[in-house]
Amino acid sequence: MIRLDIDGAVAVITIDRPEARNALDPPHLLELARAWDRLRDDPALRCGVVTGAGGAFSAGMDLKTTIPAAAALARRERIPQDVFEALRRAADALLAGYDLRKPLIAAVDGPCLAGGADMLLATDVRYCSPRATFNWAEVALGLFPRGNATVLLPRQVSWAHAMDLLLTGRTIDAEAALRIGLVNEVVEDPRARALETARLIAANAPLAVAATKRAIREQWALDIPAAYAHQSRIAGELMKTEDAVEGARAFAERRPPRFTGR
Repeated sequence: MIRLDIDGAVAVITIDRPEARNALDPPHLLELARAWDRLRDDPALRCGVVTGAGGAFSAGMDLKTTIPAAAALARRERIPQDVFEALRRAADALLAGYDLRKPLIAAVDGPCLAGGADMLLATDVRYCSPRATFNWAEVALGLFPRGNATVLLPRQVSWAHAMDLLLTGRTIDAEAALRIGLVNEVVEDPRARALETARLIAANAPLAVAATKRAIREQWALDIPAAYAHQSRIAGELMKTEDAVEGARAFAERRPPRFTGR
């Protein structure tokens, strides 16, 4: 199952299929995509944490169910309607091109592989345990890493590291992931650390947080003058909000701000 637990304004999404190292079969793909929809659309939720149960983050797509179904679909063979619906939302489940709008923090313990590692690339802050391992081994299986890897990995860890990981399919440990900048910290309890950071983010003005994430995402491919112009437009929009007024007033009155997201 995909568990969605609420901690104040934080949604904790747990992939809970430990008997399969949290591999994503069609039902789990669909549940996970719907969990992202809930986090994106619920105004009471300001930040998310994604993790896995049973000492694994996720082994990626289920090789016994999801991959054969995807291959059948590619050959234009008929597949069950529920499986088709799950595959239709597979990219959303991996956050490939999915605009979540809200910050997402990863807590990785154990294997974070293939599609699981793809999902990791769409998170904003990442903590892992010393037991974490990472790979994109699709080429060793005759597959293409079609989630986030070829798009986001070279932008996040450098061309040389990305090419090494994607072309060899090699597995790296937590220290190597930290060294190349794939994760923020290696900690014994990544879930607790992720929750700590998520609560800090959720306490901030939600519109300002969303605008900051939006600016970074949208300015990535812009040239420098266009990026400055774009951020000026976003900043101008934010200055008109009630939260901006409340932040300044609370600072002047030396009290904690009460942000409403308006």
